[in-house]
Amino acid sequence: LAVGWGGRMDAAWAPSPGGCELVQSIMDCTGRWLSSIPGNLRGDTEELFLDDNTIQVLHNASLLLYPQLWHLSLTRNRLELIEPGAFLSSQGLEVLSLTDNLLFTNYSLTAAALSALPALRMLDLAGNQLREDMVSVLVSNLSSLESLSVARNIIMRLDSSTFTNLTELLELNLERNYIFEIDNAFEGLQRLQRLNLAYNYLPCLVGFDLTQLRVLNLSNNVIEWFLTMEIDDLFELEVLDLSHNRLLFFPVLPRQSKLHSLLLQDNRMSFYQRLPNGTSLANVTMQFLIIDGNSTNITTVRLWDELCHSNLSSLRLLDMSQNEVWGLPDDFLAQMPSLTQLKLNQNCLEAFHLPEEDPLARLTELDLSQNQLVELGVKVGAGDILPSLQLFNLSTNRLQALPPGIFTHTRKITTLDLSYNRVDLCPQPGEAEGLSCVDIRGVETLSHLSLAGCGLQGMVGRPFQGTSLMHLDLSDNRQLLSGDLAWLQDLVLTLQVLSLRNTSLSSTTDFSALSSLVRLDLSGNCLGAFPAWLGALRLCSLDLRDNCLPALPRDLPQQAPLGRSLRELYLSHNPYNCCTLGWWDALQQAQGLRVPDKQEVTCRHGPRALSPGALPQPVLQSCRWQTANLELLYLVLALPTCLTLLVAFVVVFLMLKEKLLKMVKNRCGVSSPY
Repeated sequence: LAVGWGGRMDAAWAPSPGGCELVQSIMDCTGRWLSSIPGNLRGDTEELFLDDNTIQVLHNASLLLYPQLWHLSLTRNRLELIEPGAFLSSQGLEVLSLTDNLLFTNYSLTAAALSALPALRMLDLAGNQLREDMVSVLVSNLSSLESLSVARNIIMRLDSSTFTNLTELLELNLERNYIFEIDNAFEGLQRLQRLNLAYNYLPCLVGFDLTQLRVLNLSNNVIEWFLTMEIDDLFELEVLDLSHNRLLFFPVLPRQSKLHSLLLQDNRMSFYQRLPNGTSLANVTMQFLIIDGNSTNITTVRLWDELCHSNLSSLRLLDMSQNEVWGLPDDFLAQMPSLTQLKLNQNCLEAFHLPEEDPLARLTELDLSQNQLVELGVKVGAGDILPSLQLFNLSTNRLQALPPGIFTHTRKITTLDLSYNRVDLCPQPGEAEGLSCVDIRGVETLSHLSLAGCGLQGMVGRPFQGTSLMHLDLSDNRQLLSGDLAWLQDLVLTLQVLSLRNTSLSSTTDFSALSSLVRLDLSGNCLGAFPAWLGALRLCSLDLRDNCLPALPRDLPQQAPLGRSLRELYLSHNPYNCCTLGWWDALQQAQGLRVPDKQEVTCRHGPRALSPGALPQPVLQSCRWQTANLELLYLVLALPTCLTLLVAFVVVFLMLKEKLLKMVKNRCGVSSPY
């Protein structure tokens, strides 16, 4: 339950004589190392922010110069004392924030100062190490308060004396304390509408009777039971948050309420009408012993039938994720005709049956992911099935098929997640009957489909015929691409996002026919070279992480049309060669191209992994030798050989000179003078 404080105006700030910043009548002195309130600010200041300073005492004369002040914030100072006369000149003060100070040290004197504020509407005392007795003293005379925050203190117990005289209070924030007991603490708060008790140590809540309350946040406690008082009064309750507790049973809710959001995430809740081993506890009752002072009451309830006593007709959001639900009671969902969001993910469901009489006509989101589903029960042909459904999440179950015709009446479905089930898509029309597969053909509204980790193998036919898919996830199907790609022909004009992560993709598998693609994930494969067909696509985002790429094309930023359209490129976890990084330099100079994982990109030089942007000098020198001009290298290698041969020829010639001359003379027969 967030407590709001007055908003600031968006405008250009101008420096004031006191070193603060001013816009109209708002003065901001945040973080100025001030030890007291400046005395040279404008006298017509209406809002004064002194957060993050070192003020310890608010003296009687501190605010004398600012009689028009209605909003004062002293958050994160070292405030220990507010002198009793400090607010006598600020009778119009409406909003006061004293968060994260040390008001526990002189709370009685501070209480006297606060009592002089007849118009105070909003008070924030969070983070001041206050006990419940200190809070009681501080707020005892603030009958005008509408919003109070005492979050992040050391309150342990609340009783009827804690919030006396707060007859106008609308919002109360008690989160992040140590509250383990509440004894009639809110009975006098007749106008209270929003109550936040999150992050405390409440073990249960029995006899809930705050009929005027609209929002109740009890999340992150240790609550095992929530029982509403058995009365027929209309409760104004609209939002109830019991998430992250230890609930064992579905809460016993008001018989008449306006409840539209019920959050039960992360509890230990189950239904005991039918147990997994077939045992039924339908006729077993539970007894609660309620001791209130000298009186003792015994309440007997059948928790699995108690839903019948609660009116859930206005409920729109029900979150029961992360519980221990094996199955739902009979007619459980039939009591919720207005339900639009149902979250049952991360439970123990083995089967889920949609109600026949009232098939959740308004439901737009159904999440059954991370269960143990082997069966989805739908009575096809009885009428419309989930006619308003838009998002259907069945991921991470044990499904092998869905009921035939389940999507016949889902006229609005846009997102279907079947990932990590052992399902196949039905092939050509007319072949679906008798096969264990999912038929999505003809579902025109479907735009997002996830089939990751489904064990798909070489699909055939036209499984996407009649659809307009824009997002398709085929990740973690290592045998998917073993055949041709004709099964993608119906997505050529519509598919924009395709994930082929960990599909054993090779560089020669050509997806260039999918001309509408804008995002493509090729990560987690064994690509040893940059696929040439990528250059024909107009991608905005390309993921090449976790492959075997030694380098990228140096002219990638200039390639048309890919280079012109590409805006996002993921490259990390590839064995790039440190001596062939011309492509990396080209990417750094490309306008409008971003590498989000730039800090994780490395290159290999021998056994070392180095950052391509900061190669050591010895590595650069080594690379220069490795990448030198081959002709020069051949010349350098051939020159010593040629010189050696020349020297050997000269030596041999000199040694055999006289013999050669005699041989010539004898052969020619001409005398030579000596």
